[in-house]
Amino acid sequence: MKILKQISVLFFIAFFVIGCAESRSGKVYSRDEARKSLAVQYGIVLEIHAATIEGTKTAAGPLLGGAAGAVVGSTVGGGSGKTVATVLGGIAGSLGGAAIEEGVTRKNAVEITVRLDNGKTLVVVQEADEIFQVGDRIRVIKGPDGTTRVRQ
Repeated sequence: MKILKQISVLFFIAFFVIGCAESRSGKVYSRDEARKSLAVQYGIVLEIHAATIEGTKTAAGPLLGGAAGAVVGSTVGGGSGKTVATVLGGIAGSLGGAAIEEGVTRKNAVEITVRLDNGKTLVVVQEADEIFQVGDRIRVIKGPDGTTRVRQ
């Protein structure tokens, strides 16, 4: 029962850390963007393609997965076999934790090609949380740090 409690705590920490992943939505603004002037240009959507924004790859996934794997591995065997199982469990857990973190934080996205009113063409990739159609009149919003988003 103690091991189950330890693993539960590790997974709670993992999901808390993973839940802090930065958003790539066109609707979400960072705290630093609030109350700042953002440049706006207008244009027309030329093309839309499905895309994927890769998940985060921090140390949290491998560390927590490795710890959980080592805890589980330590319950196997005895003596030097237990040590080997603990090490192998830690390695497997680390690899699994990295894969889980990347997979859980991966986002469906959209690649939007826009022709601006000034004649320039640009592409913006953002989370697929807003529906765009070819021919839509849109706003392209750009922050001082280069962060760009497309909005209706």
